[in-house]
Amino acid sequence: MTNPKLFAGAAIKRLRRSAAMTQVALAQALDISPSYLNLIERNQRPLSARLMLLLAERFDFDPRQLIAAEPGGGIDAIRQRLTDPLFEDLSIDRTELEEWLIASPNSAEAFVRLFDNRKTVGETGEATVPDPIQSVRREIERWRNHFADLDTMAEELADELRLGAGDLYGAIAERLRVKHQLMIRILPETVLSDKLRRLDLHARQLQLSEMLDPASRTFQAALLLGQIEAKGEIDALAAGGHFTDRSAEKLFRRHLSSYFAAALMMPYERFLKACEQTGYRIQLLQRRFGAGFEQVAHRLTTLQRVGSRGLPFFMVRIDRSGMISKRYAGASKAPLVESAHRCPLWDIHRVFEQPAEIRSQLVALEDGSTWFTLSRAVQGIGSGAGGYTPAFAIGLGVAADVASTLHYARGKDLGVEHADPIGLGCPACTRPQCSQRSAPPRSRPLTFNERERGLTPFDFVND
Repeated sequence: MTNPKLFAGAAIKRLRRSAAMTQVALAQALDISPSYLNLIERNQRPLSARLMLLLAERFDFDPRQLIAAEPGGGIDAIRQRLTDPLFEDLSIDRTELEEWLIASPNSAEAFVRLFDNRKTVGETGEATVPDPIQSVRREIERWRNHFADLDTMAEELADELRLGAGDLYGAIAERLRVKHQLMIRILPETVLSDKLRRLDLHARQLQLSEMLDPASRTFQAALLLGQIEAKGEIDALAAGGHFTDRSAEKLFRRHLSSYFAAALMMPYERFLKACEQTGYRIQLLQRRFGAGFEQVAHRLTTLQRVGSRGLPFFMVRIDRSGMISKRYAGASKAPLVESAHRCPLWDIHRVFEQPAEIRSQLVALEDGSTWFTLSRAVQGIGSGAGGYTPAFAIGLGVAADVASTLHYARGKDLGVEHADPIGLGCPACTRPQCSQRSAPPRSRPLTFNERERGLTPFDFVND
């Protein structure tokens, strides 16, 4: 498949200026015209692989830094910050952000630093620190949820474990026992009534609840192995996050350990090959790698290895109330991930009615983008408060223009005229006369006509 285009104009401009070079001088060094370099610096042309290698050789840096070096982490990172309720009444589209980054990259960087380090005052008058979950999410998306070093190490370890046994869970358990003197013990739910796992270092045991299914047991065992054997890589990534809040750093470490566990269960190249062979058919991937639906869904958002990329999936997880508990944009740049609200016309809200069914839907957003989405309900583990079994809905999606190879899209017309028009939640949606509307858009003033009543009680000024 075609690799996503890399726009890194601001980073290249900073490299050029730090070397005290004019556009003409750098263009000569790269064997391109000054006008073409100007277009690249203005993000009107992508950076080719050849130019990336020439720049890396000329300035002696890791090409992956081009993404992280964009002001504020780039346009997608800034869009994430603009999903804060503080900005809900502002209609700032992608074009406006692109123009801002091109014209004033330093002011964009200043905005991000102020936003990330801001102090807010609550009703009690006491200052509160930034949300650690948001801090961690920004760091995950800065890496596009792909951590190459963890993937490589997990892949090598998975190959090593396969030589000893065909059963991954058994091989991990044996490695924990022999190399780290840790045993795995499955305990009754009555013993671990409110926990799924517990590491008892005194007894040298990883204790797992009997409520965990086989895929979850393998995952928890792999997670512990990653915490031990990939500690150096995890420490380096956590240090690179420059977290000022200890809670945020611990949450990020948890994500990295989980990432390693998934990479060990679904090694990169074997998993990507299976995806391409099966058309990303999730049920087959579950069986082939002994993983759960949610585990596979999350893994699909990570396939961004340079030179061997998969489809750029996004993933979200919501509960019955629509509250989001997981969101990964990966390399998709999907607005559906960034929105603070979700549209009730998106099928993700309907999967609770038929939990075992995967629903596919082609949706069109107001910005003109179309997305092919997959949704399915999953059941949590345990009963928790009130004795209720938790249930969540998983939403996956890719841009419609790359979805034709999916098993679920076969025989379907992916043209925009066949897409269901949805929004990014009522407060952000400006589609007129939507019968499902529950609130007016925050960015539009209301209008009133006492003689008429439309499909919605909220009439507002249209463009």
